[in-house]
Order: sequence, then structure tokens, then C-alpha cells
Amino acid sequence: MHDQVGLLKQIQAIQFAALELHLYLNTHPRDRRALEEYNELVCRLEQLEAEYTERYGMLYMLQESEYPWEWNREPWPWDINYSA
Repeated sequence: MHDQVGLLKQIQAIQFAALELHLYLNTHPRDRRALEEYNELVCRLEQLEAEYTERYGMLYMLQESEYPWEWNREPWPWDINYSA
């Protein structure tokens, strides 16, 4: 479970940073360095989300699923103990 929590924490941190840069870019659209960093974060986030999905199942409800349907595989992302 520790690896799963660690991976979720990485995903959450990168989501936060990407969202903050997204908001910054709304008011500073010509900041090339910020845009490059944003694109790097989004790419890394996609990699981590794919890794999580492969190892632990679907992270979001609207994802492609292998057979059989995987969304109901436990634990649900919100049921994980993050204090681990």
C-alpha cells in the first residue's frame, strides 16, 4: 500500500503544480519558460497516471478500461489511507 500512496502523492503534487502554472499562463500567455514547464509537468503527470492505472486500476472514472470493467476495483482512490 505504501507504493500506492506514494504514487498518489506524486500525482497530486504534479496536478497542483500544473494547475497553478495553468492559472499563471492565463494571465501571462507569452511566458515561454512557464509554458515549457507546464508542458513538462503535464507529460510527467500523464506518465504517472498511466503507471498508477497499470499497477492499481483506474484513477478516474472516465478512463478506458480493460476487460472486465475496472472502476469498481477496491480500494477506491478516496478510500486509501494517505497517512501511510
